[in-house]
Amino acid sequence: MDDAGSVINWASENLKAHLPTSVNANGKYTSLVGHSRGGKTAFAVALGHAATLDPSITFSALIGIDPVAGTNKYIRTDPHILTYKPESFELDIPVAVVGTGLGPKWNNVMPPCAPTDLNHEEFYKECKATKAHFVAADYGHMDMLDDDLPGFVGFMAGCMCKNGQRKKSEMRSFVGGIVVAFLKYSLWGEKAEIRLIVKDPSVSPAKLDPSPELEEASGIFV
Repeated sequence: MDDAGSVINWASENLKAHLPTSVNANGKYTSLVGHSRGGKTAFAVALGHAATLDPSITFSALIGIDPVAGTNKYIRTDPHILTYKPESFELDIPVAVVGTGLGPKWNNVMPPCAPTDLNHEEFYKECKATKAHFVAADYGHMDMLDDDLPGFVGFMAGCMCKNGQRKKSEMRSFVGGIVVAFLKYSLWGEKAEIRLIVKDPSVSPAKLDPSPELEEASGIFV
C-alpha cells in the first residue's frame, strides 16, 4: 500500500513529463484498479491506508478485479478492511467489482484462490452506491492473464487456481471492456456502454451470471 501511495504521488507530479507530446494527461482524474490481492490493496488505498499518499490526492473511481482479502476469515491480509457489514466502506466514489464464478472453487487439492467471504461478493456488499458488480461465470481467478505465462510464476498461475475451459482471450476482452466502460461512466458520465451491459449481458464476450448489477446513488438501475 505504501508503495502504491508513493507511485501515485510520483505520477501526480512527474507523469506528464514522460508522456508523448500527443498524450494529454489530465491530473483531475485518478482511478485505482487492481486484481486479486492487488484489488484488495486498491480498496485499502482508497480507504486511506497508504501512509505515504499525499492527502491532497483524491480518487475518481475504483475497480477491483476478483479482489481477495486472504486465505480464509481467520487468515486475512493486513489491514483487515472487510467488516462483514453491508455498505460499510467509507467511499464516496463509483466502485466496480469484477468477480469469477470459479474463483471460490477448489482446484483438486489446491484451495480456492478467491475464497467465499473474502472475494468479490463481500467487497461488493460492503460498497455503497454508486457501485456495479459483474461476474464471469465460467472463468477462474487467473483467467484474465496471458495464455502462456513463462517460467515458474506461469506454472504456478496455471496450476494453483481453478481455471475455466473457455478461451482466456474472451475473459481478457471482458475485463478490459468493463474497465474502459466503467471509467467512461465514472469519469465523463458516458453511461451508454455500462448500462447496455447491465441491460443485455449477452453483449459480453464472457457469460455473466448472476446478472450484472448497477446501483446508482439515485437508485438501482435495471
